Amino acid sequence: MVAYLKKQWFFIGIAVMILIAFSLPGVGLFMRAHNVLNIGIFMAFFITGLTLETSSLLEQLKNVKVLTAALMSSLFIFPGLAYFLAQLVFKPWPDFSIGALIIGVAPVTVASGTVMTAIALGNVPLSLFICVLCNFLSILTIPFVLNLFLQFGDAVIELPVLQMLTGLTIKVLLPTLIGQLLRPKLKEFIAPYSKAFSIFNQAIVLLIILNAVASSTGKIMEVGPVLALVFGFMIGLHVLILVMNFGISKLLKLDRPSTSAFTIHTSQKTLTISYLVWAGYFATAYPMALIPAICYHLTQMIMDTIVAHRFRRQAELAEG
Repeated sequence: MVAYLKKQWFFIGIAVMILIAFSLPGVGLFMRAHNVLNIGIFMAFFITGLTLETSSLLEQLKNVKVLTAALMSSLFIFPGLAYFLAQLVFKPWPDFSIGALIIGVAPVTVASGTVMTAIALGNVPLSLFICVLCNFLSILTIPFVLNLFLQFGDAVIELPVLQMLTGLTIKVLLPTLIGQLLRPKLKEFIAPYSKAFSIFNQAIVLLIILNAVASSTGKIMEVGPVLALVFGFMIGLHVLILVMNFGISKLLKLDRPSTSAFTIHTSQKTLTISYLVWAGYFATAYPMALIPAICYHLTQMIMDTIVAHRFRRQAELAEG
């Protein structure tokens, strides 16, 4: 029994995190007030920098087709599928079809996608490049795609460009760069701790789940029975996107590490920018439009963790 619990500790941890979040929703405020998650994410990327071969990072500049495919999938195909499918399902609830588009136009996650790619033993440099490019270009694509589908006319969406770029630099690039600078001196010292680093990365994912659920308990309780339909839709949508991106990776003939990075990270969306779009332009007319984004965020945290572990098992079997 103890051996089984040790083997399944991560999935048990997900259930525990959700239980804690609903029992003590204030834990989300505590984590934000004390920057617990920010520090953890910073350390995760610092570890990524320590264990990252610089040559492999530079090689991703050659993956023009892969990066272009990731941008098209995340910033154009995803929102189109999300919006038109939601229009069919949520006719009585326009908030939710608008919400599906809001999460669709958002860029990929900054932290969890790369952390999960690392858990999957995937191509972390490629994951980082997908993350940086999608977040940067989404500043231009979000107004265009929203206008295309919602016919906003002359309305202009103004996002905090400098704040977004600064946050991305501090949370992702800076710790990775520090780790890279220290890597030559610490490379041999950190070699025996690869398993501990993996456990730490998984613990960060648990904290991300805890924070997401704790920050959403009030809204989740308000929606009622319709929440089940929204969750069901987002689960189906995420499965569709995962399968689509896995298929694209096969068409591009990517190797196993790059396939896991492309499949996982290109299928994820950030809740932060979704919130900025909703709060700035949809909150008054569509007060429940953020619910689909929250549901998708929780769905991807749980489903992609399972997907990441599946990729990891395949990699370990392949390595013998």
